[in-house]
Amino acid sequence: MTSVTGADAVVLVGGKGTRLRPLTLSAPKPMLPTAGAPFLSHLLSRIREAGITHVVLGTSYRAEVFEDYFGDGSSLGLEIEYVVEEEPLDTGGAIRNVAGHLRADDVVIFNGDILSGADLGALVATHRDASADVTLHLQRVADPSRFGSVPTDANGRVTAFLEKTPNPPTDQINAGCYVFRREVVEAIPAGRRVSVERETFPGLLAEGAHVHGFVDSSYWLDVGTPEAFVRGSADLVRGLAPTSALPGPVGEVLRLDGATVADDAEVTGGTTLGAGSVVGAGARVKGSVLFDGARVEDGAVVENSVLGTGARVGAGAVLRGVVLGDGASVGAGCELLDGARVWPDAVLPPGSIRFSSDA
Repeated sequence: MTSVTGADAVVLVGGKGTRLRPLTLSAPKPMLPTAGAPFLSHLLSRIREAGITHVVLGTSYRAEVFEDYFGDGSSLGLEIEYVVEEEPLDTGGAIRNVAGHLRADDVVIFNGDILSGADLGALVATHRDASADVTLHLQRVADPSRFGSVPTDANGRVTAFLEKTPNPPTDQINAGCYVFRREVVEAIPAGRRVSVERETFPGLLAEGAHVHGFVDSSYWLDVGTPEAFVRGSADLVRGLAPTSALPGPVGEVLRLDGATVADDAEVTGGTTLGAGSVVGAGARVKGSVLFDGARVEDGAVVENSVLGTGARVGAGAVLRGVVLGDGASVGAGCELLDGARVWPDAVLPPGSIRFSSDA
């Protein structure tokens, strides 16, 4: 990655993570254990690797949790400041809210939900070479109709911001990472909700400002849903998504301190086994995240699922695409399939829920 000098980083981590409930009932989304470390640790490791050392976290929901964990950032080789949003300000308002803490002429702004392999040094270099007011990381995707699209001209200048449409004119989408000149941040209206997508960016185009696109097709994932969260964690463990914060070697499984796996159990697919977690005899766990102290009993099958702290899956139970909240217990022989979410400390008796007709 090309090294960056003379730029600040801002990470927006104020969301409540409602799409990831019940996991986010106990921790903000950027602090959820992801490949053995809080999700935000992986992004901060990428920022540090790019040579940026001054980071401002724009927080709101459970703001104190971030400072309690990361402190002043010195253990990561960073200098972290915290700015708390007292009321929701949307993306543009949240960016404006941190303006008083910026030092450099350029600021790289990250959406705290995104896992990306983009070359941050190349992004900033593109912004400076173009003398742009704002540069957007634009990701090429296979199905752009699921997103708003952002066309650019032959010189890389953004020409429009288009809402979702069945047949978009380009496969380039807003990837949730931007480089702003500091003066542009300071020009955003203060103290109210501002959407960058609907107000700031279209306004800049209308004024004739230079809005540039950095088009990229490296790894990119919005981890806002349980399915994406599980996939992102597995991709980090397997080395498909870049990070310098993985607490162990890349491979099929990341096993944290005290995790135990029976000799005849199978654990594959980039699974993370949290500290003190247990996988019983004959059990199969694939592409999943077990938080600390979670238990998978003998013969159970867990695929593409998240098991919260201290959650339990009974013998012979089957979970595919499921989220268990902290302390939840799924009884023996239950079968839970795609999208099922069990709230913290809930207890499902043995055999009480099946998706198949064989019970």
